[in-house]
Amino acid sequence: MTFPIRAITLDLDDTLWPFAPIGARIERTLDAFLREHSPQTAAMFPVDAMRALRERVFADNAHLMHDLSALRQLTIEHALRESGGDPALLDAAYEVFYAERNRVEYYPDSLAALERIAARVPVAALTNGNADLERVGIAHLFAFSLGSREHGAAKPHASIFRAACDRLGCAHGDVLHVGDHIEMDVAGAARAGLRSCWINRDDRRWEHPELTPDLEFDTLTALADWLDAVPTVADAPDRPTQ
Repeated sequence: MTFPIRAITLDLDDTLWPFAPIGARIERTLDAFLREHSPQTAAMFPVDAMRALRERVFADNAHLMHDLSALRQLTIEHALRESGGDPALLDAAYEVFYAERNRVEYYPDSLAALERIAARVPVAALTNGNADLERVGIAHLFAFSLGSREHGAAKPHASIFRAACDRLGCAHGDVLHVGDHIEMDVAGAARAGLRSCWINRDDRRWEHPELTPDLEFDTLTALADWLDAVPTVADAPDRPTQ
């Protein structure tokens, strides 16, 4: 399928890089920090117990699901308080978490493909996560990053997609949203009026009762190839933002 687009919004976690290795490394590094600086906290909340605490804090604070940074801080705060640890360690412990969170290992094709895509059309990061593109080292490839924390609502809420379109100065239908998640990315974008591209690296079966993606690729390289093959991608006539 070919159609003109003027910009791309791009998911980050599990689209540019896998999150699971990051999450595992976060757990180990935070545990090592607590064992050194707050042994009683590490004893009460080893990795498995800290994971269970995180799940409990997330469940108890569903109103903050758009703000993963706040939920992570709350988890550490709970662990320190419940174990009798020093609450003054919160900032340092969170920085340990956040430093690891922004150490990413790209999918093999991602970075080169992103560079090609960004050379063709403006790209905006659109994420429910809390990666910092400056820390990651790729902010120069993006027009901007819009996170759910900043926006106040998370994907698949239509408002975050439309806010990104407004900042890009594009009509909703002129923007292609690219991501791995069937509901958060593809269905959310489609309902908001954007074009959608499903990055399906694991050969999953599409399962959604209402919607299908406009495009489906198993790598970002394939998306970059598609962009290169569409000569009018960046040359569609101006239309007012919807």
